[in-house]
Amino acid sequence: MLSTEKSCKPENSISNRTVALIVATLASFFTPFMASAINIAIPAIGSQFAADVILLSWIPTVYLLAAAVFAVPFGRIADIYGMKKIFTYGVIIFTISSLLCAISPSILTLIMFRVLQGIGSAMIFVTGLAIITSVYPPRERGKAIGINIASVYIGLSLGPVLGGILTQYFGWRSIFIAVIPLGLLVLALTVFKLKGEWAECIGEKFDIKGSIIYSIALVILIYGFSILPGELGIILVILGVIGILAFALFELRVKNPVFEVRLFKNITFGFSSLAALINYSATFAVVFLLSLYLQYIKGLDPQMAGIILVAQPIVMAITSPVAGRLSDKFSPGLIATIGMTVTAISLLCLTFLTANTSFEYIITVLLVLGFGLGMFSSPNTNAIMGSVEKKFYGIASATVGTMRLIGQMLSMGIALLVFSVFIGNVLIEPSNYPALLTSINTVFLICTILCFIGIFASFARR
Repeated sequence: MLSTEKSCKPENSISNRTVALIVATLASFFTPFMASAINIAIPAIGSQFAADVILLSWIPTVYLLAAAVFAVPFGRIADIYGMKKIFTYGVIIFTISSLLCAISPSILTLIMFRVLQGIGSAMIFVTGLAIITSVYPPRERGKAIGINIASVYIGLSLGPVLGGILTQYFGWRSIFIAVIPLGLLVLALTVFKLKGEWAECIGEKFDIKGSIIYSIALVILIYGFSILPGELGIILVILGVIGILAFALFELRVKNPVFEVRLFKNITFGFSSLAALINYSATFAVVFLLSLYLQYIKGLDPQMAGIILVAQPIVMAITSPVAGRLSDKFSPGLIATIGMTVTAISLLCLTFLTANTSFEYIITVLLVLGFGLGMFSSPNTNAIMGSVEKKFYGIASATVGTMRLIGQMLSMGIALLVFSVFIGNVLIEPSNYPALLTSINTVFLICTILCFIGIFASFARR
């Protein structure tokens, strides 16, 4: 394997940069596409398997949980053994697990295969961004990151639309089948076209004990959060927090830690990571909540619901590359703070949803939300990746992915908690639509408060 410092750097040529960007961008497309598409299909899955809302919520949640648990360990493994190698294996696992999800005979097996899919996603997330950061010079990095993040939003935008069409005409299983050809294409380009390897920590040991402590603590924390406000949930959340603190203390004493905790002493890295965590915690559940709202409260079919939900990610996809370019010229922190502020205002508007809210109002708010998220994500990611040395690119990329995934997971956890309080473990029927609407409004209010806190975190790193 070649180090980016010790080689003649053929992997940093303009042509290879282009291949790296294409490969990472395509992979960044189909993973969020799967996440958003499956959200629109949840009512159909629930109907086929006669599953309650809590069990259905685990379909997106276990995917995020698995990805979050494995992101940090695979970020470190990629630094040691090579970004391209881990990326390739990730694409293989994701593609195979998509096929397994498509043929799942029950909701429990579907959830199990979603865990495997989450592992593959973690391997893709932590290496794709790191590869782009490795091959692009700082003056062009923001633009490349912006394009990469734009592909994430394009995946999010096409997910509800294509997911709705596929679900309505071919069934929810077709969503998983649709990503398999794209996975094979990315695999072929990576193996045959992408040259070189990126591994700055060759020969260093992998911290197995730290990885185990981190994984167990995170699983306990998230599972405990999902079963709040029960007594067992409170106990598990406390144990999870203690486990995370123990992990941080353990990593400070390890020669080659799986996660370099000292990176958080870097003001830019620390506050940018915190801002990302808050932003995703406040916004990821939007598609899930509005999918339920549009299909149950407003009575739309999956296709029409998807067409409405596409407004947000389309604006995100347009805004993100522009914001990335701006972050190459101006303060990434300032641009990201503006985006966080706009996001908070749009979430506040969603707290006023009623059964009679017009579609024009919903679409307008989604457009504003998309602009805010697009202005935040690219500059914030550029700030994180640009604040560390090359040998930490893998773990920095893992941090970006972990903050996103934990944030997304907490966002779903908030929704699960509120649903359990207002609705309970029952099927969604017309008789409990008022409770569903109250739950949705409550979640949006909590997310609004989180996002306003995030404004201060984003501004502090300037």
